[in-house]
Amino acid sequence: MYIPIQYQNKDFEEIREFIQENSFAILINQVDAQSWASHIPLELILEKDGSYKLVGHLARANPQWRSFKDRPEVLVIFNGPHSYISSSWYKKEEVPTWNYIAVHIYGSIRILTESELHNSLVRLVDKYERDSVYPVSVTGFSKKTMRQIKGVVGFEIGVTKIQAAYKLSQGRAEDHDAIIDHLEEKSNSGSRDIAREMKKRRQR
Repeated sequence: MYIPIQYQNKDFEEIREFIQENSFAILINQVDAQSWASHIPLELILEKDGSYKLVGHLARANPQWRSFKDRPEVLVIFNGPHSYISSSWYKKEEVPTWNYIAVHIYGSIRILTESELHNSLVRLVDKYERDSVYPVSVTGFSKKTMRQIKGVVGFEIGVTKIQAAYKLSQGRAEDHDAIIDHLEEKSNSGSRDIAREMKKRRQR
């Protein structure tokens, strides 16, 4: 994606945390010469050699996975908070804009074996059940329930390129206080989250 230099984020640790917190992603590739996208949770995994991969699964009925072998190159988009920025908040006349955080990951995909898929489902469920009052676990499911695993296809994506856009009113330092104040007055969580991100960078 196009990212002006001032909005590029090269801090991989911050990007990793962002992916962990915004792991419901969009997986995009080509299916029968058409763009295809699925909205799914993906987990970022650190390999022993220091490389990273994304792991997830699709419904077997979803035709997207059938193109992975012939067209392994895919794009994954992780969306974060975003908000409209009114130029009425600026000290000088200017056009309005939009602040946002987004990460694009490119990579090569492969289908998981059944045992690899099982392990990935254990990790996924355990992660999101962590704060449940009565957590469930894949390892505790009956054989009947686990037969549903036949209905999904697991995959992993070897990460080849990461692009991170953090557009947070860089270059308008004189207006940051006003922008943050107005964002915090908004009722939607996206605006307040953008205000928090702007504050975080001002404190560095």
